[in-house]
Amino acid sequence: MNSASTHKPRPMVDLIVSIIIPSFILMKLSGDSELGASGGLIAALAFPLGWGLFELIKYRKFNFIALLGLLSVSLTGGIGLFELDTKWLAIKEAAIPAIIGIAVLASTFTPYPLVRALLFNPDVMDVEKIKQKLVEHNSTAAFEKRLMKATYLVAGSFAFSATMNYVLAKWLVTSPAGTAEFNEQLGQLTLYSYPMIALPSMLMLLGVFYYLWRAIRDLTGLTLEDVMATKK
Repeated sequence: MNSASTHKPRPMVDLIVSIIIPSFILMKLSGDSELGASGGLIAALAFPLGWGLFELIKYRKFNFIALLGLLSVSLTGGIGLFELDTKWLAIKEAAIPAIIGIAVLASTFTPYPLVRALLFNPDVMDVEKIKQKLVEHNSTAAFEKRLMKATYLVAGSFAFSATMNYVLAKWLVTSPAGTAEFNEQLGQLTLYSYPMIALPSMLMLLGVFYYLWRAIRDLTGLTLEDVMATKK
């Protein structure tokens, strides 16, 4: 059996490995009497970087978001180790979600819109049944308009994330890169970004999914149980 097909999300493991452990190392083990500024930064970044590479190699499944995450971690390490101006950290924090948001909008001009891949795909919904009902109700064009609005909403959620990332990074990380204080503030940024940015962004995406389901229900008469994909 292909390991990619059996991969199941492990949000608690992701949270511990990518956020909690790195934050603890950066805030508590970066002093001169522990790992030092550079050692603490390398040790902290090794966890999300190693975990991301492990997931990509083991399950051999291309994941645009995961690759951006690995790029983000690598850039953070470069900023800290090369002691660049902290403004680049704020720019980097904003750039990653901004790139995703722009990609979502740009994909609408291609045959493969990202919103379809994220929300309206056979792994999430019974796409063929929905399309058939839309044709029966002569609602295909109306649904496409709703899908385009969902695209703008998803792009907006990433714009929110980019803005908040920049503001939070500028507010929290003020010490020069390459210092224990920089590492501690970076740990706080990593820790605070989850409840202040990641969770609201997730709620926004859930709201978009709900909007899309309401559109499907209104235009086809199908219930949530009817439209959800069933594993065969």
